[in-house]
Amino acid sequence: MISFVSGIVDSVGSNEIVIDNNGIGISVFASQSAINECKGAGSRIKIYTYLHIREDEVSLYGFSRVEERKLFLRLITIQGIGPKMAMSILSGLDLKTVLVAIATSDIKTLTKVKGLGKKMAELICVSLKEQIAEDFANANIPDAISQDMSDAIFALSSLGLSQTEAVQAVQDAQMYVQGVENIIAYVLRNYKK
Repeated sequence: MISFVSGIVDSVGSNEIVIDNNGIGISVFASQSAINECKGAGSRIKIYTYLHIREDEVSLYGFSRVEERKLFLRLITIQGIGPKMAMSILSGLDLKTVLVAIATSDIKTLTKVKGLGKKMAELICVSLKEQIAEDFANANIPDAISQDMSDAIFALSSLGLSQTEAVQAVQDAQMYVQGVENIIAYVLRNYKK
């Protein structure tokens, strides 16, 4: 496996970065975060990669962070999700949002990704929920949610926020206030959709 590629950016497309590595142009299908972090032609880049080989195709997929590649590798183990769909998921939502959505079984957020239906989103959550908690314990995933947080998330979800939005809003609110009522009031005053 090619673990990473580094070099000078030759060109950047909507979903591809061409990297000049000692005179060899390496085409990498890149996640949206990798493209966003790319500073354009002439800049240096290090991109974490996954080499996908089929009988009719050899493709190199690139990611801005090791955690992003790790999630990609988990996604492609699920039947029905190939590298292109996994890349769509990682490009359609930021890494933290995807991780929180899977950890909290937030189907509504996952189905915002173009081409990802409800049944496939449910399959992702069922297949990866426990692995996400283990693999990404250091990535700010709420593996141990307090009772106040849980109650506040439930209340905010009932008021129309998605599970992921509610988790993120409650996490933010807990930096300023404590207690279920205070958290809910803080989020309702400060949350912008």
